[in-house]
Amino acid sequence: MKEYIPGLAGVPATKSAISSIDGEKGILAYRGYSIQDLVKHSSFEETALLLMQGELPTHTELCDFKDLLQRRYEVKRKIRHLLWSLPSEGHSMDVLQTAIASMATFYPGAGASEPDSAYTQNALVKIISNMSTLVAMWTRISRGYDPIPPSKTMSYAENFMYMCFGEESDPEIISLLDACLILHAEHTINASTFSTMVTASSLANPFASIAAGVGTLAGPLHGNANENVLLMLDEIGSPKNARGWIEDRLKNKKVIWGMGHREYKTKDPRATILEQMIKTYVNKSGHNLSERFETALEVESICDELLSHKGVYPNVDFYSGILYAELFKFTKEHFTSIFAMARSAGWVAHWHEQVSHNKIFRPTQIYTGKDFRDYPVR
Repeated sequence: MKEYIPGLAGVPATKSAISSIDGEKGILAYRGYSIQDLVKHSSFEETALLLMQGELPTHTELCDFKDLLQRRYEVKRKIRHLLWSLPSEGHSMDVLQTAIASMATFYPGAGASEPDSAYTQNALVKIISNMSTLVAMWTRISRGYDPIPPSKTMSYAENFMYMCFGEESDPEIISLLDACLILHAEHTINASTFSTMVTASSLANPFASIAAGVGTLAGPLHGNANENVLLMLDEIGSPKNARGWIEDRLKNKKVIWGMGHREYKTKDPRATILEQMIKTYVNKSGHNLSERFETALEVESICDELLSHKGVYPNVDFYSGILYAELFKFTKEHFTSIFAMARSAGWVAHWHEQVSHNKIFRPTQIYTGKDFRDYPVR
């Protein structure tokens, strides 16, 4: 009798050298380097190259990669026209998935048959570089404004903010965004990475594979959860309302957004870093946060009291939405696409790793339908 494990929980589906998690200790590492060290010492560009190549780049390699990203920021004119043709109320993730999938028509030779060819490698870099441009373009097009052309001299994080708002941002804000991109760049075989790998295992082109990842990340149980955290905090209203709200949710067996993670038995290390980053920036800058942040701290405190014995603690989504809204001034409908922008580095790395030692995914099932039977002759 085959055992059915819902959601494939704990079932190894592949071997990977890209990232690792110690859920008991709350450790996440990319290629062996802890996210704490990467946030402190690295940049998103260096982290992306680390994920793709397996080792930290030399100074020359990193400079060349940054230059290549900058030269590849521009989006094809017809894709820009495609975005203008879409309904302005369309969700940013639906738009991003459409745009990424359409890029395959411009790079028909990029594929799994030659994953190390210069052409395919160029396409993988194009995905990462264009992700930021596409997300920034939609933040403006959806509001009726023309996109701002990308800079050829700014860093990935700096250029993204410039394309969104049309002005240079505070260097401290740029550093915060760069750290967020690093924290969201990779997270082992999560749902969106797995769907990217499943698509890649059919030897589909990288654009189709990454588009599959974008579609999966859009779900409320995955990347879209940070939007729901903000809605939850606004519904609670203030710290004094938190206990009653949480107790009612638990009583009715409803989700408390941003709480719990299948991989961690302690607080998500990314949530710990984001919380500290927010506090450090506020203390240093004197920036006044809305009541959301105090409400979030109270929610975490009450959940720690009521749920920690079950191993339920804040995950990365719990604080990322607050950071995006309060400090970066993004509206919630763009949160998940920024997540996708960062995760593109991990998806690209997994696409390449999958097709380099490929076997198509073909799990089995436990059939629960009718026994074989004769068709009734009337």
